Amino acid sequence: MERGQNRDVAPSYLGWSIFNTICCCWPIGIAAIVFSCKTQTANAAGESAQAVDASRTSKILNVVSLVCGIIMIIIIIAIKASS
Repeated sequence: MERGQNRDVAPSYLGWSIFNTICCCWPIGIAAIVFSCKTQTANAAGESAQAVDASRTSKILNVVSLVCGIIMIIIIIAIKASS
């Protein structure tokens, strides 16, 4: 690697976004995939500030999607158990 080419790469969370889209809450998961792709594009273009912002948004959306999915699973189990 040449000098001056060290730059931090923001994580895209694309795998987590795809998992959440398939297994948890697909509307929020799709938004997370969009921001994951924005993160990858910004990383490739060298725009670290935009990449960090999109990465942070993707992470928040993934956490919200996961929590929604867990809550939905608990509600479904409770409904099934009560009937």
